[in-house]
Amino acid sequence: MTILGWILIIALFAIGLAGAVYPILPGALAIYLAFFVYGWFFSFDSFGPWFWIAQTLIVVVLFIADYVVGAWGVKKFGGSRASVIGSTIGLIAGPFVIPAFGLLIGPFVGAFIGELIAGEKAGKAVKVSFGALLGLFSSTVVKIVLQIVMVVLFFIWIGRF
Repeated sequence: MTILGWILIIALFAIGLAGAVYPILPGALAIYLAFFVYGWFFSFDSFGPWFWIAQTLIVVVLFIADYVVGAWGVKKFGGSRASVIGSTIGLIAGPFVIPAFGLLIGPFVGAFIGELIAGEKAGKAVKVSFGALLGLFSSTVVKIVLQIVMVVLFFIWIGRF
């Protein structure tokens, strides 16, 4: 059972970190679930209230940052609400429509279409679309860093570091 527990924990960590790049995967929630798997297989004794408070705060920050940082990129380049919505739709739909490059093309095209719908000219729509990509990259970096912090804190808390 020990091996199965660690396989599940490591798999959830991998899914979580992959979720930082691929938005369809549960990301931080998979990492958070790994803590419960550890508790169910081994023990919750290692985790005190401060562990749960710290990890929960990180998850909340991740959810807020995911939207705010992405929208920041669009807004920084003068985008409208329509381009924020378009880039979000493109981020989700892109990988399904164009599997290899949809993660990059989807938000770009979504923001571009959003700006055109908002009545802007193509030149501005392209500028805003690059802002959407900047927001996506920034958001991804923030998610990766915070999720690695979650995993490192876990190992520190259980005494494996």
